[in-house]
Amino acid sequence: MCIIETQPVIETRRLTLRSPGAQDIPRIAALANDPDIARMTQFMPHPFDVGDAEDFVLHVASQDPSKAVAFVIEHDDHGPVGVIGLHEGDDHSPETGYWIGREFWGRGFATEALEGALGWTRKHWKRRALMAGHFADNPASGRVLEKAGFLYTGEVRRPFSSARGARADKRMMVWLA
Repeated sequence: MCIIETQPVIETRRLTLRSPGAQDIPRIAALANDPDIARMTQFMPHPFDVGDAEDFVLHVASQDPSKAVAFVIEHDDHGPVGVIGLHEGDDHSPETGYWIGREFWGRGFATEALEGALGWTRKHWKRRALMAGHFADNPASGRVLEKAGFLYTGEVRRPFSSARGARADKRMMVWLA
């Protein structure tokens, strides 16, 4: 039986990945309330307000850590800059997703956070494969996934995106430890 930390902390060169708490709610709401961020996620609504951030923090606290974990991505100088999560996907295979606040795009934070989360996944979550996907109109996310070692599977899904209010092509990728 594998015991999973309920509130793991991951340290990378510039970032700390930790469980979100009540102190993060205003910052998460401020960063996530961006239509260009929300439309690139499957589940995030837009607008995204303090109530949505509260719901997110409560949801994370209630998750079974053997099936799902989420982290605030925190930078020493900037505070929280985004969120990354790992969860059992629709087909019960582990999947990852992330978002970074607009003012922090292009700084390598998503790649660094993803690489840190993958190391934790391999060592502590004992997963040897992870799925991820990015909407076809978000090639930047595909590049982040590629840099972290994900490969395209050739599968395209059409999930419903809450912020778009419509289905969109999602290009699937896989990471093998």
